[in-house]
Amino acid sequence: MAELVCPYCNGALPPRATNTAFPFCSQRCRSIDLGAWLAEDYRVPVREDETERDGPGEEQLGGPQQGGRTEVN
Repeated sequence: MAELVCPYCNGALPPRATNTAFPFCSQRCRSIDLGAWLAEDYRVPVREDETERDGPGEEQLGGPQQGGRTEVN
């Protein structure tokens, strides 16, 4: 079985039964990693072509159609 290492410092990881900071080697590494998340140093990658949709698109709601223009008199 491969030896587990700390994801922050790559140091040896004490056994889970005796390590209250698991999966980190110490409370220090755990706190530093949490601080990095809170400072937004880590980001989840998002593909540029993905869009967020909360509901039906404009075409389903009777909104503007592509290529067409509605004039108000």
